[in-house]
Amino acid sequence: MPEKFTSLQEAVSMVPDGAHIAFGGFTVQRHPMAFIYELIRQKKRNLHVYGHSPGGDLDILIGAGCVSRIEIAYEADEAFGTIGPRMRRAIERGTIEWEDYSNFGMVLRFSAGALGLPFLPTKTMFGSDLLKREGFPQSSRAGDPKIASAKYHTMECPFTHENLVLVPAIKADFCVLHAQQVGSDGTVRIHGQSFGDVQEALGARTLIVTCEEIVDANQLRAEPERNQIPFFRVHHVVHVPYGAHPSACYKCYDYDPEQLAIYHERAKDDKTFKSYLDEFVHGVKDHKAYLERIGGAKRLDKLTADATLGYNPTLKRRL
Repeated sequence: MPEKFTSLQEAVSMVPDGAHIAFGGFTVQRHPMAFIYELIRQKKRNLHVYGHSPGGDLDILIGAGCVSRIEIAYEADEAFGTIGPRMRRAIERGTIEWEDYSNFGMVLRFSAGALGLPFLPTKTMFGSDLLKREGFPQSSRAGDPKIASAKYHTMECPFTHENLVLVPAIKADFCVLHAQQVGSDGTVRIHGQSFGDVQEALGARTLIVTCEEIVDANQLRAEPERNQIPFFRVHHVVHVPYGAHPSACYKCYDYDPEQLAIYHERAKDDKTFKSYLDEFVHGVKDHKAYLERIGGAKRLDKLTADATLGYNPTLKRRL
């Protein structure tokens, strides 16, 4: 279905200011970074972002001034930082609104959206401050009908009389994922862990998938049990090799410790963060130019994943 396939610039242009958007991936794994950078170049504003366990994707978006609200479990690049430096600064300065849930709580919220349900019950978050504090003021909830009217609701189960937490569904305007393979009909195959991506995708109104490789649909049909998202749920596909860099893409390439270290060092300070954007985002016209800026094939070859392990066992992860 050729009509599904588009350019990165065109796909990003479909996202309006103020959109509610979810991004796939987990910490330093398989984020749609090429899409993120293009959002920044196109100066998108007031995005309401949902995330299971985002990393530098959300952090750089916040730092670039693209985000007004977030709903997440946590945000970090694992060993490179326990919390994103730009997110920390934005919360401390009060420039974004934020609501936090447990990891499982966010997965359940995406799952409710995928199932077409208004909420799902759980026991998670009992005994924590997550049920004692709300991040969004009531004015924000009242001003945007896409935001849940409350962070959660507690009730007694009518069958077992246990206490339950009801978490509200997420139905984002857009979900953007990065996958290893997409069929020529739009079928999506994610190798390795899918994290919360499938639930995010099935609950969103519009699904955009960036990918490493486009393959013949018959190749994916030969093993249908390995495909996670059917073609009829995919609205737009963008072919972007190394589109997750500097995060990893299992079976293709590992995360880039050098680039992640550069980012976290510069993101600590407003001026040096601006220099990072100027060099690696605004200073290049597209993702291909970005890859050349970070060192091109010579740098990327060092990240190549072992075909069996799915990651690079020789990669120096501590600089």
